[in-house]
Amino acid sequence: MAYVPQAEEVARLRFDLAARRPVHPMTAAFGEHRNLLFSVAYRILGTAADAEDAVQDAWMKWSAADRSEVADPKAYLVRIVSNVALDRLRSAQARRETYVGPWLPEPILTNAAEDPATVDLADSVSMAMLVVLETLSPLERAVFVLKEAFGFSHGEIAEAVERSESSVRQAAHRAREHVQARRPRFHADRARQREVTERFFAAATGGDINTLMQLLSPDVTLWTDGGGKVRQAMRPVIGADKVATWFAAISTRPYQGVEIADMTAELAELNGSVGIVFAGAGRVIATLALDLDHTGHITAIHNVANPDKLGAVTIRVVRQV
Repeated sequence: MAYVPQAEEVARLRFDLAARRPVHPMTAAFGEHRNLLFSVAYRILGTAADAEDAVQDAWMKWSAADRSEVADPKAYLVRIVSNVALDRLRSAQARRETYVGPWLPEPILTNAAEDPATVDLADSVSMAMLVVLETLSPLERAVFVLKEAFGFSHGEIAEAVERSESSVRQAAHRAREHVQARRPRFHADRARQREVTERFFAAATGGDINTLMQLLSPDVTLWTDGGGKVRQAMRPVIGADKVATWFAAISTRPYQGVEIADMTAELAELNGSVGIVFAGAGRVIATLALDLDHTGHITAIHNVANPDKLGAVTIRVVRQV
């Protein structure tokens, strides 16, 4: 398989560049934009594993290209990864239609201290936004991501997705209207998000239904993604009573074969916001992300427990936020 620089190798590459050590121009250009390529692919695809594969494909195409005629490596690489991601998304959508239970995006660990751009892009990578993007067509999704999240012009996007500029403008307009009609209308600040998440965690693990009812919006929706691999709710759980009861029941029995007493949980930055990572038996077993309204009540809960979707969380050390 062709070599592609991984994240830790990119870090070493940056050190070499700073120290003015010789680095192959092809590797240097790719390494410089690797994080951007993953960010674009992840927002288009909604899965970290597929995004990494798209970056791998982009590297192979970049390696085989005649780079003597490439005036702008960044634009060229974004074009490659966007088209690869579009192709992968079209085939993935068919599989998602037969998915067992609700389908949620793969959670990823983010860290604003390491990557200041995370703060500005937090909304575009949030679980709630990625769920909304799932309702767009592949072209609309790619155009929206490139325009709204990364600020590419319509002309640049047209080149990237190999469409006319007029069709890109139309797709951007449709996508923007669609997203604005469905996206959460309030974004809690970090302190409020952390406070509510901590209170929710304490109440849920302690089986405190009264506190859960105080935290939950009356029409709160719980989405649980087990993918048929682990036992989860097969349909969205709607309403404060049902959601509170669901979590209270969880605290009284083993979860995925792990006793509650043997389970650990930490607050972590998931998809640009404070979330919860549950671990036990030497593995990450679930993540939780909460959406809040302007009053601080929880309007949606995204619970990912499918082990196939926890790789991006498992392979990194979960740090306390």
